[in-house]
Amino acid sequence: MGEKVVAGGFDLSDRHRYRDKLQQCLEGLGKLLAQKRFDRPRNMMGLELELNLAGPDGMPRMMNGEVLERIASRDFQTELGMFNLEVNIAPHRLGGRVFDQLAEELRTGLGYADRKAAEVDAGILMIGILPTLTQDDLVSGNLSDVDRYQLLNDQIVAARGEDFTLDIQGVERLSCTSASITPEAACTSVQLHLQVTPARFAAVWNAAQAVAAVQIAVGANAPFLFGRELWRESRPPLFEQATDTRPAELRAQGVRPRTWFGERWVSSAYELFEENLRFFPPLLPICDEEEPLRVIADGGVPSLKELVLHNGTIYRWNRPVYGIADGVPHLRVENRVLPAGPTVVDVLANAAFYYGLVRALAEEQRPVWTRLPFESAASNFDAACRYGIEAELLWPAPRRGGGVSRVPAIKLVREELLPLAAAGLDAWGIEAADRDHYLGIIEERCRRRVNGASWQVDTYHRALAAGLGREAALAATTRRYRELMLEGEPVHTWPTGFPGPEARRR
Repeated sequence: MGEKVVAGGFDLSDRHRYRDKLQQCLEGLGKLLAQKRFDRPRNMMGLELELNLAGPDGMPRMMNGEVLERIASRDFQTELGMFNLEVNIAPHRLGGRVFDQLAEELRTGLGYADRKAAEVDAGILMIGILPTLTQDDLVSGNLSDVDRYQLLNDQIVAARGEDFTLDIQGVERLSCTSASITPEAACTSVQLHLQVTPARFAAVWNAAQAVAAVQIAVGANAPFLFGRELWRESRPPLFEQATDTRPAELRAQGVRPRTWFGERWVSSAYELFEENLRFFPPLLPICDEEEPLRVIADGGVPSLKELVLHNGTIYRWNRPVYGIADGVPHLRVENRVLPAGPTVVDVLANAAFYYGLVRALAEEQRPVWTRLPFESAASNFDAACRYGIEAELLWPAPRRGGGVSRVPAIKLVREELLPLAAAGLDAWGIEAADRDHYLGIIEERCRRRVNGASWQVDTYHRALAAGLGREAALAATTRRYRELMLEGEPVHTWPTGFPGPEARRR
């Protein structure tokens, strides 16, 4: 959805032509794969980080246009809501001290952006869902002033034909409706990209699916929405419901949601793109003049713009991506599982854990996806979102033929997955200092049973116990979160409660 689109209406002929172009693009992708036209292994990774804008009071600030004007950098872009920004980090080769390099780039960029935001009395927050958001904040009038967002909203609303229902039963229950997709803007995430060859794509994607639950368990950071304490990672149910084009009748028929974990392990990237065309009607039937099959016949590389645009309106937690760099096509796995924050080192620890783990699992002789039913991976994802670091997950027993057993996530991570992640980082050529530092943060979270979500919940309940009302407690928690985020120490070291100044403020 980073493509620039122009708002306008669509008629029946637009949709018919677009569907034809999608089929041409899919055929073109198949030809490129058959002709082995894709880039050689480069071990390239990329990172996108979505951000919130909040004022000194901890409340959201609807002013991303003003802030971006002051930042004046192509690295920073709008996101769906007017209180959102996104920063894109240039691709890096996995190896050496890459995570320390990324940390320094992020600190520099975010520090600059925060100073510019302060000029208009706002600040940057890295967090899965801003706790102080209210239902009144997430209305269509607060969509970013960009054509593609309004157009996407109009098309999803038209496809659904009625208000969106948000109904999440967690520690408390949230039940409300929305006339637009704007509640999706509450979900601020980290996207981790990994360029892979076609031959390795399926193994990497399957590995990423298998460990999505573990990523959430150790990295959860979104326990609140609209003043309610819900799941430890409330982004996935919110995202699914806020983009759901299906009324109740289509859900009852088993029609798939556009925000989707998937339903099976795969053997090629082509299968995922083909599923996208087979299962999901186009939302934005905008056709390019390119004729992809003619371009390929002439020896060129097609942009496949219709396929890329359609793919961007299907919200898989691990998304296949087709791209072109220096005139050469490539494939990427875009991991969209993690929430933003809490600090730069936490973001990079999550990244190191992910990249190491998928490398190791993708190269196992008996891959985990041959021993773990896909339904169990999907069930794990749901459990991790609900319970965070306290989740119990289904995982293949270590011994051959041992079946699947239920194990606490922290036990699984410490005893089995962290050693695998370390071996994977070694295989990438990551220096031992980077490997040990960032995986050590994951180890400490597990040892102390602390992540962003647990810290938010504990601090919020301390505020309630001190006599604050619900809204004041969420605002105080948000202010304290930002203070500690700016200090930059990993979340497992954060003290709960409030220091003297905040206590006096109560």
